[in-house]
Amino acid sequence: MSYGFKILVEGDYACFTRPELKVERVSYDVPPPGALEGMLKSVYWKPAIRYVIDRIIVFHPIDFANIRRNEVKDKVLYSAVKSRMNGKGGDPCIYTSESRSQRASMVLKNVKYGVEFHFELTGLKADEEKDSEKKHSQILKRRLKKGQCFRTPCLGCSEFPVKRLELVDVFDEAQISSEIRKMGDVDLGYMSYRVVFADEGRPINDDWEHPKFSDRASTVYYRPHMVNGIIDVKKYREGFKC
Repeated sequence: MSYGFKILVEGDYACFTRPELKVERVSYDVPPPGALEGMLKSVYWKPAIRYVIDRIIVFHPIDFANIRRNEVKDKVLYSAVKSRMNGKGGDPCIYTSESRSQRASMVLKNVKYGVEFHFELTGLKADEEKDSEKKHSQILKRRLKKGQCFRTPCLGCSEFPVKRLELVDVFDEAQISSEIRKMGDVDLGYMSYRVVFADEGRPINDDWEHPKFSDRASTVYYRPHMVNGIIDVKKYREGFKC
């Protein structure tokens, strides 16, 4: 049995960065399914389930804004953290006064999406008697209704939190803006679908108590069309490109 859900998502800003434009960020016109999967994982996630996006509805006009932000250009070194933990010195800190960099970004503003999705069992770290689809469905439904999450859901970048996330029974497609409807059938070109890690969610050391995961990953692309504001994601899954 497949358990499907429909949610409405709104935010003041969103940035779904195109992978070919990382230094000066430019957002996709619409959210990639992988970004929405990540947003849902902020609400509820277990190794035993995997989210699958089926349909995306774009309600508001696609409107961009240019902003400039101060960002840090460095990352905390794992070697420095490990050295400090072992009492061997090392400085795992980043000093913003030394690592600050100003970058421009082209982001989306005033966004509203309808997201239709379901989840599948992965068989990872699962007890067949306890980890049933029904159990996960009930937990997810309860958390969505109560607005619960274990970290703030965001729209692409953590700086752009979701303002409203609501579980609904049906989408009111009459609320799709006339500007979006006038666009008709829009070829969105090749877009990132999701990032696939080589370990497929399994610890490479086969130890769930002290897991080690692989950093190796590849991006899967697809080429969707937005028809009158609706992207039928499941229709394009057979056309994945690596």
